[in-house]
This record gives sequence, structure tokens and C-alpha cells, in this order.
Amino acid sequence: MKQERAVLSFANEDVFVGLDVSKNSWKVCIYLGAYFHCRFTQPPVPEVLVNYLKRNLPGGRYHCVYEAGCFGFWIHQALSRSGIECIVVNPADVPTAHWEKTRKTDRVDAHKLARSLAANDLRPIYVPEREALEDRSMVRLRSSLVREQTRYKNRIKAILQYYGLTTPDGILDRHWSRNYLNWLEQVRLQHASGDYTFRTLLAQLVSIRQTLAELTKKIRLLSQNDPYRDKVALLCTIPGVSQLAAMVLLTELVDVARFKTLDHLASYTGLVPGEHSSGERVIDTGLSFRRNPALRLMLIECAWTAAKRDPALLMCFNRYAGKMPKNKAIVKVARKLLSRIRFVLKNNAPYQICIVGSAA
Repeated sequence: MKQERAVLSFANEDVFVGLDVSKNSWKVCIYLGAYFHCRFTQPPVPEVLVNYLKRNLPGGRYHCVYEAGCFGFWIHQALSRSGIECIVVNPADVPTAHWEKTRKTDRVDAHKLARSLAANDLRPIYVPEREALEDRSMVRLRSSLVREQTRYKNRIKAILQYYGLTTPDGILDRHWSRNYLNWLEQVRLQHASGDYTFRTLLAQLVSIRQTLAELTKKIRLLSQNDPYRDKVALLCTIPGVSQLAAMVLLTELVDVARFKTLDHLASYTGLVPGEHSSGERVIDTGLSFRRNPALRLMLIECAWTAAKRDPALLMCFNRYAGKMPKNKAIVKVARKLLSRIRFVLKNNAPYQICIVGSAA
């Protein structure tokens, strides 16, 4: 009599999967509960992992983790659609033993991810929806092009200074006006090689300026659509926050409700002090290295404007500037500005400027 083959089932079993992802292959490590099960290498295709788990560990509760990086969140989205609980973590937050630092390999990274996931030692980062990510990429592109434009301006100025070419009277170079650009187009160096270099730099600058103008229009149009329109209008009631700054805020934060406290939000933006202390020795290391670069830079820039337009912030800035350098005082103003931003977004209410003092 033919015996029926037993069906293997991992029902009610937790399966923890650590992934070290790369362009050509993924290193996979699997823990069953608290115990190591296996490790292997697979092609960089989520469906291959899903099929392996369902074929070899059927019925289990699958949990997966990988580190945030250049591969974004498409792996998270693909695994989640397949019914696998997936989280993404900051690489700096993964518990790492000393030997794992000295013998760092992709296999070791996958192993420590799976081990830490099984021990519940990992804190996931926030994963925005695909649409929010693509909106963010457009706003970040503008910031990148602004930096690139500054580099080309500095290169052009360096050439003018190097060869002793001065701006004629009546033409200002401060804001790179049309008159100034027209003068630059007329500049000629003595030899063909140098003139070609100068022409190339100027052409690149003009191209970037045109792209920036088009991109700025696109972002302004995006700000007038859902889900940004109402929030942009509210944020613009805060002194120092422009339409473009509001779009940076909204695309980077996505959902301010995910930050439980102001301290949590300030930590994300990087407006918190770092510290390196031991025993009685306390060392202040300045602003934390952990930050959202786009947000921190934008908030400090907005704070300079806000300190001129908001009487309460101006009073705070003057008080801080009497105790410390102005570049440190403005950071404290930026944190206060961040508090106003959080209040407006959480309460869906416009900001009301507080008038300091009263007329006699």
C-alpha cells in the first residue's frame, strides 16, 4: 500500500530573513525563531525569494529586512505585495559586533540583519508611498541643480579673476542679471583654448539656469495640486517659509504625524546637539551628524528670513546672539521655526504672528 507523503508545514512559525542587496545578487540569511537556519545567494529578484520561502518553509509568518541605500524601497514594495512583512532599516542602527566590523562581508551583513530581526533589535525607518517618493525626487533635483549652478558661477568668477577681467561700471554681478550675462557672452580670452574653456562653462551655466526655471515652474504647479495645495497655503503663513520651502518640507516629511514629539522631529532634521561624554567628562560635538540634509539646510535658510519678519523670533535671535556666535544662534531660531511648522501641520491652522509688547 502506497503511503501518503507528509506535508511539511511551518504554520505559526516565525521566519526571519536578512537581505544584503546588491546590483547582481542578494545574500540571504534565514532564522527560524531564534535559531539560524540557512544562508544562500540568489538573483536580485524578489519573486525568487518569495518562491523559495513558500516552497521550503510553507505556511510560516515571513519577516524580512534590508538596509536603506541606493536601491530605494522597490524591494520593500514588491515583498509587501507578496504578503511578506518587510522593513527597511538605517545601516547605522544595526547592532554590530566588533568581529563583524573587522570581517565585514555581504554574508556577515545578511547574517546580522536576520539575527537582529529575530531578536527584535531593529527599528524600521518610514517608507513613503511611490508617488511621494517621485515628488520628492523632483524637489531634490532642484536643490541639486542650485548647488551645481553655484559651482559654475564660482568657476566663471575664478577665470575672470585669474586673468584680471573686471566687470564694467554700471553692470552688477551680484544677482547674475541679464546685463551681466550679456557682458560675459562678449568676453573673449586671448587664446582659443582658454576662450573655449570659458565658453563651455558659460554655456553650461545658461543651460542649468533654463532647466532650473522650468523645474521651478513644475514644482509650483505641483504645489497647487492635492495633497499639497492646502498645506502649502498654511505653511506660507509662517514668516520665512516660501512656496518652494513648503514643498521641501512636505516632500521630505510626507506625514508629520509620524513624529510623536518635537524632539523626535528635530532629531530627524538634525537640529539637535551631539554629545560624547564619559564619566565626569562632557563634550559637546555641535549639531548631530545624523540629519536630513535637505531639511536642515532649508530650515536654517528660512530662519534667517523669519528672524527679520517675526518679532518673537527676532527677539530670540538677538538674545541668543548676545551669548554665542550668530551662526549658532540661528540654529536655535531654526528649531523654534520648526516648532511653528509642526504646529501648523498638526492642527491644520494658519500661523498667527505674536506681537511682542504693545504701543504705549
